[in-house]
Amino acid sequence: MRVLGIETSCDETGVALYDSDLGLLADAVHSQVALHAGYGGVVPELASRDHVRRLIPLIRNIIDKGAERVPGLALGNLDAVAYTAGPGLAGALMVGAGFGETLAWSLGLPAMPVHHMEGHLLAPLLGAEEDIPFPFVALLVSGGHTQLVEVAAIGEYRLLGESLDDAAGEAFDKTAKLLDLGYPGGPALAKAAEDGDPTRFRFPRPMTDRPGLDFSFSGLKTFTLNTVNAHQPLTGQDRADIARAFEDAVVDTLYIKCRRALESTGCDTLLMAGGVSANRRLRRTLDERLNATVIYPRPDLCTDNGAMIAFAGCQRLLAGQRSESIISVRPRWPMTELPGLGN
Repeated sequence: MRVLGIETSCDETGVALYDSDLGLLADAVHSQVALHAGYGGVVPELASRDHVRRLIPLIRNIIDKGAERVPGLALGNLDAVAYTAGPGLAGALMVGAGFGETLAWSLGLPAMPVHHMEGHLLAPLLGAEEDIPFPFVALLVSGGHTQLVEVAAIGEYRLLGESLDDAAGEAFDKTAKLLDLGYPGGPALAKAAEDGDPTRFRFPRPMTDRPGLDFSFSGLKTFTLNTVNAHQPLTGQDRADIARAFEDAVVDTLYIKCRRALESTGCDTLLMAGGVSANRRLRRTLDERLNATVIYPRPDLCTDNGAMIAFAGCQRLLAGQRSESIISVRPRWPMTELPGLGN
């Protein structure tokens, strides 16, 4: 089965072609970082308009790329279209859903709405050399979500814990803005932290002194703000030291919660996905300190992309699932509401 995947949940326009026999044929992502940099964050209306501008050129691009591997490949050779239907920004989602459903209808193909976080969860399976054994625990950590999920099979999810306020990625971005480190904040803060003194400040590890697997990063953000205010005017070293203390606090918190989740479920495999999963200090900490196998997506599949949507949609289509041809999105969509592949 050959599936076109479309991702427009936030500020990346992602398009990809996935073939169930040949694997990923082609993918392309347009980042809107430059568009939103002057605002210090994503402007939803601008994001939606840019998705409209980018989709057709990107699809033409991946069809051309795919034809290099499959001579004669054209839109007419597709078997289905998958698109992100949520969660995400409503306007941005509507662009992808409207385009995906319309394209599928015009070609006489089925369309499959895909859950954005299921796309992230399945991204490490894309091109994996070995099967990942079920069950496992998934840490889904991105700008909009921080969740621990027990995965019994594709579509069989049990939420173990989630952020009660800011997600980890959102906290990274807001803290980077406090420190005037630039946009996007997560990578900028991680880069600044490389030069930080890990012994100068110690920030709290939120909600690790009590049982449970939920997260809360808003208090850590406030603690960081108070530290910034207490050391004005900030020098470059101040910024690096605060960035290091903040990153260490987030990484330790995620590690502690992951360890608890593995112990409570009896699983010995942790899968981590989402934009923050690209953080090198987090990867190193989980690899070195967890008594478990830790699996990640390759770096280009950590952030939002069309490949994960094409792959996730393909798994459900191969299982015989179909969707009504209705343009509908769910900006808020619990992943636990998804049906299993056998349903």
